[in-house]
Amino acid sequence: MAHYPVLFIGGFLFFLAFTEATDHHQSRLELRGPMLVGFFLAGLVVHGGLQGWWIGPVLKSMGETQVFFGATVLTAFNDNAAITYLATLVPGFTDGMKYAVVAGAVTGGGLTVIANAPNPAGQTILKKYFPDGVSPMGLLLGALVPTLVMGVCFMLF
Repeated sequence: MAHYPVLFIGGFLFFLAFTEATDHHQSRLELRGPMLVGFFLAGLVVHGGLQGWWIGPVLKSMGETQVFFGATVLTAFNDNAAITYLATLVPGFTDGMKYAVVAGAVTGGGLTVIANAPNPAGQTILKKYFPDGVSPMGLLLGALVPTLVMGVCFMLF
């Protein structure tokens, strides 16, 4: 609906009206989380689009295996959506390179908890599992084996 904002706004208003009209049949509507995700993705598109000048030459100079491992490692420190979106800015990317980026981002998905550890939302989610505080090394060690298994699966298939 990016090209048809009238349809998006109309659909959103219909959703809000329907939710309000059927309020007695449902639990409280929580919009804070989805709105924050929406703002993050909007910021990614606005600011990420300006990164094409340097990300294109860097990724084009790499092979598929390098892109796969690079995406896997970067996912520990960046959001998966950011990595895959930045890869879309590279013109002429082959299907193999696209697969390498997505497979690397998915493989490193378990490592993303390291990136979430310093932020307040990540702390809130993870604090019950770490009585002495969130440990990035503990997160890394806990996610390492599943990450290696996924990496092997994507490399073989």
